[in-house]
Amino acid sequence: MKKYGFIRVGNIVNNLKIGDPLFNREELVKLIKEAFAKGISIVNTPELSLTGYSCGDLFYQDSLINEIENSIKYIIEKTKNIDITYILGAPLKIRGKLYNCNLVVNKNNVVGIIPKKYVDYDFENRWFASWDEGIITYNFLGNDVIVGNNLVFRDINDSNLVFSVGFDSRYLTGIGFMNDSQYELVGNYEFIKNTLMVDSKHNKSALVYTSCGLNESSSAGLYGGYSFIYENGKLLNNNERFDFESNIIYADVDYEDIVGKYNEFIDVDVVDREVFNRLYKEYPFVPSDDDFNNRCSDIVNTLSCGLARRLKQLGYPKCVLGISGGLDSTLAFLIVVEAYKKLKLDLKNIIGITMPGFGTTGRTYNNACDFVKEYGATLREISIKDASILHMKDIGLDENDRSVAYENLQARERTQILMDVANMEDGFVIGTGDLSEAALGWCTYNGDHMSMYSVNANIPKTLVRILVKWFSDNANKKQSKVINSILDTPISPELLPPDEAGNILQKTESSIGPYVLHDFFLYHFYKGKSIKKIYFIARETFKNSFGDDDIKKWLKVFVRRFFTQQFKRNCVPDGVKVGSVSLDSKKDFVMNSDVSMNIWLNEIDNF
Repeated sequence: MKKYGFIRVGNIVNNLKIGDPLFNREELVKLIKEAFAKGISIVNTPELSLTGYSCGDLFYQDSLINEIENSIKYIIEKTKNIDITYILGAPLKIRGKLYNCNLVVNKNNVVGIIPKKYVDYDFENRWFASWDEGIITYNFLGNDVIVGNNLVFRDINDSNLVFSVGFDSRYLTGIGFMNDSQYELVGNYEFIKNTLMVDSKHNKSALVYTSCGLNESSSAGLYGGYSFIYENGKLLNNNERFDFESNIIYADVDYEDIVGKYNEFIDVDVVDREVFNRLYKEYPFVPSDDDFNNRCSDIVNTLSCGLARRLKQLGYPKCVLGISGGLDSTLAFLIVVEAYKKLKLDLKNIIGITMPGFGTTGRTYNNACDFVKEYGATLREISIKDASILHMKDIGLDENDRSVAYENLQARERTQILMDVANMEDGFVIGTGDLSEAALGWCTYNGDHMSMYSVNANIPKTLVRILVKWFSDNANKKQSKVINSILDTPISPELLPPDEAGNILQKTESSIGPYVLHDFFLYHFYKGKSIKKIYFIARETFKNSFGDDDIKKWLKVFVRRFFTQQFKRNCVPDGVKVGSVSLDSKKDFVMNSDVSMNIWLNEIDNF
């Protein structure tokens, strides 16, 4: 799937016999063919996969070393009818010295040899020299081959596809292939996983790592035979260690999402297999199950400590915020409560104002009132109806008008109330708008768009719901009951009157689309993915939930609203960043409000 910026890469852990390249080459041929059948374009093998790592002083034997070239030629001959790039581990004599090497085979030719530079582990320097000759050209199997540390390769058909091969994850770029020979010591497995995660995240690379297998040795130490594929710190796939049989893992790496840093490279022709089987999270902002509670706790602590720091700076003013009975104001209020607890302040100094208007339903009104009361804060009720009617009269707007002016004047009236009460109380207005609303511009300019501090500014709607549910799970019975009622309420600004039965008529997701899609679009758009790629991975991810036409429709809505609403994002209050995505125009996402959206919309029209 190179047309979408993906390439399938894999790891082999081969069943081997130590010191028997004749057996090992047959196994490698079989596994390389299996890798090809799985759609893999580039596949890695363990360190010294042709001989085994544990040959000891047999590496001094010419009988063993002389067989290596024949076995490499044999493997190339046996795989000549399949188009796959593979990496072999083998001991090679170069200019009279023996080196622990990786060889890259592409289009039936060895196109690069990578000798190990540092061989001070265990007894390795007893047999192998350290490579310190830089980059040279060496005749191998009748061809001139580039030899050097951490060689970098680039696909001749797509300059974005860059991969490197070496023995140290710190120095690999693009898609980095490496193999290793670490004993299975207590704690070593987790150490290697953490090292690969950190290095791939720090270098913005993918790391394709495989180690020696279980059949290597049982004399001095055991090899676990584990392999991993990381991308930007995220584990895409790994195998089960302690397996005596050969195994293969693979993953579809997004090579456009990683950074290839290189000056020189070797041109190769990497086959495009037109396969794809990668799972993306439907909710990319939501913490994974394995660390859910800790991540939610970290987010809440970050938000509440950020607010606490600002309150400390301002001399501990009262906090004023609008309480609608919806998700956003609920989360904002709960964060304020947490900040007050950290500062040991009286919760009565939190002023929650419910401001019923023309679209307010009994359910949201009751939820708002009950919610503030259950937490012991100060509740005020200030209706906006009379003020809004007077304002409509002042500006000449018919009371039966249901245009955007009718909606927005209510939002601005609410903001005016909050600001004025804050002035009266020597207080501080807390904003409740979230990241998804900012991305789509789903807020009233100089209305709910404005506050003195915005606690939800970098929390997308799908995560707002999760955090509110997390609070509910950790609240007392009465608090949990009212929070759960809020969670069950449709998302709405309630700026249009309810239906005849008193139910919410104006539902946000009916107007602008499902937030699960918009948050998915936002996450990947922010990461720099093309609209074509976002559409492709959205189709794959939501194929059981949304049709292609719906995804295309809402993606176009996202693009239109994201581009046209930048002017709102250029003037927003402070709010701390909690994750990798932020639209704060002061430092995180800088965009001119006059940017044309045509190429993005044209891309959608050409799907």
